[in-house]
Amino acid sequence: MEMSKSCVLSPMEKPVSPSQLHLERISSGVLKDLFNTATSSYNTLLQKESDAQESPKHSSYKCPKRVSTARHRDRPLPTLAPLTMSGLAFGCRDSRHSQSVFSCFSTSSSKQTNSITMLGSAIRLSPGPIPRPKNSCPAGTKLPQLSRVPPAARDVENSIKKLCILTAIKPSNVEKEKARFFKADFKYNPQFEYSNPLPPQVLAKHSTASDRFLTQAVRIMELALQKYGSYEKFEQATGGNLLTKSRIWYHVKKYMEKEGCMGEIVVNLTDDLLSRASMTVVNSRPTLTINISTAREQWLEGMLRHEIGTHYFRGINNSHQPWGSSGGRKKHGLRPINPTEEGLASIHSVLFRKDPTLWRAALLYYTVYQASRMSFSQLFHNLGRFLHDPNTRWDYCVRAKRGQTDTALPGCFSKDQVYLDGILKILRHRDKIDFQLLMALGKVSYEDVERLKSLALMEHVRIPHFLQDQARYTEQLHKIMEVNQLTDEELCILI
Repeated sequence: MEMSKSCVLSPMEKPVSPSQLHLERISSGVLKDLFNTATSSYNTLLQKESDAQESPKHSSYKCPKRVSTARHRDRPLPTLAPLTMSGLAFGCRDSRHSQSVFSCFSTSSSKQTNSITMLGSAIRLSPGPIPRPKNSCPAGTKLPQLSRVPPAARDVENSIKKLCILTAIKPSNVEKEKARFFKADFKYNPQFEYSNPLPPQVLAKHSTASDRFLTQAVRIMELALQKYGSYEKFEQATGGNLLTKSRIWYHVKKYMEKEGCMGEIVVNLTDDLLSRASMTVVNSRPTLTINISTAREQWLEGMLRHEIGTHYFRGINNSHQPWGSSGGRKKHGLRPINPTEEGLASIHSVLFRKDPTLWRAALLYYTVYQASRMSFSQLFHNLGRFLHDPNTRWDYCVRAKRGQTDTALPGCFSKDQVYLDGILKILRHRDKIDFQLLMALGKVSYEDVERLKSLALMEHVRIPHFLQDQARYTEQLHKIMEVNQLTDEELCILI
């Protein structure tokens, strides 16, 4: 009840009486449209209706207007539009979420009824398409599309490659192996299984770790430990408390209103994610998935700047440019989007924080390097230097060892080093980079900006709010350098 009021119905300050929102004469046909893709409620209702036809005296539900099932099978079904709350689209990751979303509909079990009453403020459930919110996406904006690519095609978009790889290297038996690992007092090396394992040659491309910025990574973490005592204290002091689902929805809605992208992105909440959040394209819709177990009050907006303000906006801007396709990228000789893409997003994660310590990027870099030299169990104990909580350590080890089957062997998935790598390269050249232009050009490296700016189409580009004030943005970059004790002299030598 509480979640349906706070998460879905977004109640107004004043209570709403049942008379203000009363849905009457709901036929089984309409119910089928409402629940078609979400729950099995219609099947249950249809069975009751069928029983009622055979034995009216024992029917527990009377439908005011009878519609035959044959007619439903013959007529085409409209698609179910995602639930919207003032233009914000929500997605249900599994049946548990679906049940919570639709729990606001109820019928009286004590007596027969000819209506369904729903309490709360108005919410639109419509078979029609979602209307475009005002002041959001300019006319003609092309949302990122995930097209089907023939298996033999080589020119696959980077975003699709990323999605496929990260999905394929996620072990299918994580929880089972975690239980064995903890039961063995952290001395067992998990044997991971994969539903769709990647070919060895693909994994080999992501198996080489670098030690180029290892000194800086360790120093960043040691500075935080000196100041806070432990990572757990650093997390509490700088991140604040974990947010409830209703507060997460509230902050996401508020941020999207600020960026003018309401209704453009489907939002999922889950606790089944190795990262804190991810921005992907599902069924041709931009989809943001948030890990509720890591959503803290002072870190959430930074995560939204990372995923929406950086990845999503650069994707939208990229679609308008001559290099918006893989063929266009080849034609213009573009460099790979990483480490610029993740480096820029990671800077935006800590932007405007009171303490913009680059802890997570540093720990991911360090963990990958050690994983390339150690077994899973050795890595777990090695991370005890920086992390006390066994569950948190487990998560970092799984990230670094994903893709491996026998984790007793040294080996890593090196992608997680890209965050610190990208951050330091951008900070090294921060005085020469036009960050608004870097955002406007889309998915390009900072090294390509000067060469491409004369070819860019600037008519429909979108710049996030935090990049509007360039002077303030520059101050924040200087603060990140200062807090993490990074110097231009040091970065010039390294890069």
